[in-house]
Amino acid sequence: MRPGRRTVVGGGSWLAVGFAVGLGATLAWLTVQTVLEVGSLLTLLLLSVFIALALEPVVAWLTRHRVRRGWAVLVVLVVILALFAGFLALVVPPVTDEVNALVKAVPGWLREVHDHNSALGKFEDRYHVVDKIKQQFSSGGAAGLAGGLLGAGRVVVGAVTSAVVVIVVTVYVMAFLPSLKRFCLRFVAATKRPHTREVTDEILNRVGRYMLGNVLTSVIAGLATFLWCVVTGVPYPAALGVFIALMDLIPIVGTTIGGFVVSLVALSVSLPVALATAGFYVAFRVAEDYLIVPRVMRFAVDVHPLVTVVGVLFGGALLGIVGALVAIPVAVAIGLILDEHVFSRTDAS
Repeated sequence: MRPGRRTVVGGGSWLAVGFAVGLGATLAWLTVQTVLEVGSLLTLLLLSVFIALALEPVVAWLTRHRVRRGWAVLVVLVVILALFAGFLALVVPPVTDEVNALVKAVPGWLREVHDHNSALGKFEDRYHVVDKIKQQFSSGGAAGLAGGLLGAGRVVVGAVTSAVVVIVVTVYVMAFLPSLKRFCLRFVAATKRPHTREVTDEILNRVGRYMLGNVLTSVIAGLATFLWCVVTGVPYPAALGVFIALMDLIPIVGTTIGGFVVSLVALSVSLPVALATAGFYVAFRVAEDYLIVPRVMRFAVDVHPLVTVVGVLFGGALLGIVGALVAIPVAVAIGLILDEHVFSRTDAS
């Protein structure tokens, strides 16, 4: 080794090795930060792809009946919008009636607050709620309320924007799914493409069947809610049944949130009915999670009930609601890939 020359390690100087390690670490850090920054967008894209794949069997059925793919996608979109409009037609009138009744009741409540012989007047005399509210507004509570309203407005705008993104991307994926499949298959060797295409089609078929199974469990939840409301006298049984059916499409938390809302509505009947309604949804949630969903999903996508429950829990922990939605289709895809490329080799060896 000549004097003054740098030590060589594996054909490169320490400076080059340090520079390469630092550059690699910097790029890794930038990659992680970028993924975190666009994490919400990636979640929306994943949700859009899942919805498009779930609706693909319907679009494929229409195309097999000589409907062009663009028109088939339009028909599916119109049907979904019509169902959503029907839901609004069921929900908006009762909500409007309740809001109008609340507005009309406010003057009476104000009179009762100043009546020291009424229940509200006695409550105000004991806790001085009106004075506390005035103090909050005079000490900056108005600014906090305005900030809360602005925050709520941002949430609404964000939700609308996310919904538009999901709808647009879903429509594009549905319209161009065959070309997207052909593009992705080009990354596979030509000799393996036919087999890969068969496995991909089977995965898409099972995703569609999973969505149909999910819709079936939601219909069961909606019918159970409708019958319970009719029997117990809870108002708006049809609207609440449709609401629960839609909420039940959301794994893990959908039925819980929907049951809480229905229990609040049941308070308009009586406290015992509200408590009984809450108990009904606790029992129904247990039955749905451990009896209905595992059996329906095993019949629809041939997945073991334990895999269904564990997959939904892990998916929800990783990506929230979207992760819970895609957990079972991902489990199906992994199972098919293992059967075709791993277990077949180990069984033959």
